[in-house]
Amino acid sequence: MSTYQNLIAENKEGIFIITINRPDKLNALNRQTIVEIGGAIKEAINDRTVIGIILTGSGPKAFVAGADIKEFMSLSGDQGKAMARSGQEIFQMIENSPKPVIAAVNGFALGGGCELAMACHLRIASENAQFGQPEVNLGLIPGYGGTQRLVRYIGRTKALELMMTAGMIPAQQALQLGLINYVVAPDALIAKCVELLDVIRTKSPEAIGSVIRAVNAYDTTQKGFEAELVEFGKCFTTEDIKEGINAFIEKRKPQFAR
Repeated sequence: MSTYQNLIAENKEGIFIITINRPDKLNALNRQTIVEIGGAIKEAINDRTVIGIILTGSGPKAFVAGADIKEFMSLSGDQGKAMARSGQEIFQMIENSPKPVIAAVNGFALGGGCELAMACHLRIASENAQFGQPEVNLGLIPGYGGTQRLVRYIGRTKALELMMTAGMIPAQQALQLGLINYVVAPDALIAKCVELLDVIRTKSPEAIGSVIRAVNAYDTTQKGFEAELVEFGKCFTTEDIKEGINAFIEKRKPQFAR
């Protein structure tokens, strides 16, 4: 099994558990972590002993509390677009995995963390989990597929509200909206994921892969994802992103020009 700097990966009786291990950063997604997630997913897909994958975060506070904002500071529009494309490709690999991928959401799933959870096939959340796409606070938009998947899961109306207000929703509301499958106590989170995969392992693996491919084919257009890339890149050419990132680092509210 491969060794990762920002992940812990382990195969437990055919269930491949990937833990994002940056608890001091609330498991924020820097570029290396995203690349490592892609590598771990590939490893799990190629391992014949693996029947399913669980993706979770280290510590009690966060699944993934967003991206590593400091990496955004010096990016040009083209560089921002390229970064988003790389993230989209890895998240699409998760979505297209022929083996089921379950997000075990143990706390905050914000920004890139919400996008990562949505790329998984199923989402189980602990009672303290919260979800949101707060990128507008930074003068940004979601760039790893969030503008597309959030609409799919909860509908255009509520998705627009969440993305425009940067609001967060608790686990029970996420369940009611159809964003997640179950809400459980924090100490039961992994056990619930294992329970689901133990049921799935009794089914035809070829049929499971076919279900995933067929459901993903429901929306085969890439136009929305491409539009997200273009708009994400444009954000890096504005004064708003400079103010948003500086305010984030300085721990103050941004003052966007009108």
